[in-house]
Amino acid sequence: MAKKKQTDTSKPAAEKPRVHKDLDGFDIKINSFGEITTSFDMDRINEFLNKNVDDKKLRDREDIPGRKTRKSKKKTISEEEEE
Repeated sequence: MAKKKQTDTSKPAAEKPRVHKDLDGFDIKINSFGEITTSFDMDRINEFLNKNVDDKKLRDREDIPGRKTRKSKKKTISEEEEE
C-alpha cells in the first residue's frame, strides 16, 4: 500500500510577507463581491509607487510631485555623424 503524506502542522498558517518599511502594516484582500479592500488609502499607495517605481511612460514628466526623473543622454558629435 502507498503511504499517505503527512502535512506539517508546525508551520504558522498565515505568515506575513516581507514589505518595504514605508508599507509596514499594509494588507490587501478581495471580498466575496470581488472588491479590493486595503488597509491603506489609495492616495498613500500611489504616492509610494510614484517615488519608488520607475514607469518608463512617465520618465520625462515633471508635473508629478515626488517623481524621480532620469536625465536623457545627449548624443556626442561622433554618434550624430554615424547616422
